Amino acid sequence: MEDKTPWTRSLLLRIRQERPVLLVALLIALIALASGVNKWAVLGLLLIVILTALWHAVPVVRQEPPQPVPEDVEVLRSRLPEVSATLAALDIPVMVLSGDASVLYQNRAAEKAFGEVSIGAHISARLRSPGILDMIGETIATNTPNQIEHSERLPSERVYVVRSAPVELSDQQATGERFFVLSFRDISEVRRIDRMRSDFVANASHELRTPLASLRGFIETIQGPAKSDAKAQERFLGIMLDQATRMSRLVDDLLSLSRLELKSHIAPDEKVDLVPLLGHVRDSLVPLANDVGVEIALHLPQGTAEVLGDRDELVQVFENLIENACKYGQEGKTVDVFLKNGQGEPVEVTVVDKGPGIPAEHVPRLTERFYRVSIEDSRSKKGTGLGLAIVKHILTRHRARLIVKSEVGKGTSFTVRF
Repeated sequence: MEDKTPWTRSLLLRIRQERPVLLVALLIALIALASGVNKWAVLGLLLIVILTALWHAVPVVRQEPPQPVPEDVEVLRSRLPEVSATLAALDIPVMVLSGDASVLYQNRAAEKAFGEVSIGAHISARLRSPGILDMIGETIATNTPNQIEHSERLPSERVYVVRSAPVELSDQQATGERFFVLSFRDISEVRRIDRMRSDFVANASHELRTPLASLRGFIETIQGPAKSDAKAQERFLGIMLDQATRMSRLVDDLLSLSRLELKSHIAPDEKVDLVPLLGHVRDSLVPLANDVGVEIALHLPQGTAEVLGDRDELVQVFENLIENACKYGQEGKTVDVFLKNGQGEPVEVTVVDKGPGIPAEHVPRLTERFYRVSIEDSRSKKGTGLGLAIVKHILTRHRARLIVKSEVGKGTSFTVRF
């Protein structure tokens, strides 16, 4: 009986319930036959009784009304929009993934950081990092949280702690639906501060060692052999002042470089007109140019030349480039500054000197910290070796490029292309 359908089992049960009626009908039929009643009439009556009993025994199959969807399932289906509204308010990138790693939702921070991805597309359509994809696959397979550290180089260096975790729901077994959250915690600032601290200590200790040793030597000389020599003391005090001033410039440039590194990933968004800005830079450098016998010539277009930038930082860039051209290209007697603002072309500022030029092997390394083509020449012109490194960091923040071209004996050009 184990293999019978529920309908068959119900029929047999109903027949058992009608068995007394059938036995009584059979007994009456036998008595009637014994009394000489027509056998066909008895058989017809018996057949009617049996069919009637069987009719009542057949179970009635009723169409069950559709069962309402359980309330917890409906809550689950409507939960994603509610969660999305909450995640939209977060300032960290967050994505919600399905059980097959398709993107169900991404908040505004994720769109800003990684670009918009079509809802329902696989996560690999936006994130190509093998480490992240393997982590997501492991989380989906094992239903356990995982995290890795992920870095991106472009458009600026960013470091994230990426975490994938399942969303634990009380009614998950009832629905079979699975959700996973992928979050990105930005630790770029922490990494930059750590690197800035170590770089500052290393650079400062290296660059300050020479002037500090010089100061100590002169102080010992003044306290000893030159204790009564007024002329020697005057000369030594002048050198000591130069060394102290050099240390002050070094510290100022190192701090400026560190501040720029901290905000290198934040692009400026104010409009700056380069026409009056370059005029201001030229006017501020006229005294220096006169001292070294150089004329600064501006070649500016009509109208405006606006770029997105930070005015003070751009002033620092062009002051550095034009000052370097005056100091190291003073043999040419002229420094030309060209501003190009063609329709449909990038805005460019080119600073050209007619000095001795830079050997080709040095050009790729000019923006390295403390790199000098000629150490003696740089120190004699009171250079710190950090100017072009500062320029590079400012232009990186402005999403601009520095292009250097030089030919020995003919001069050098520095082009800033926005």
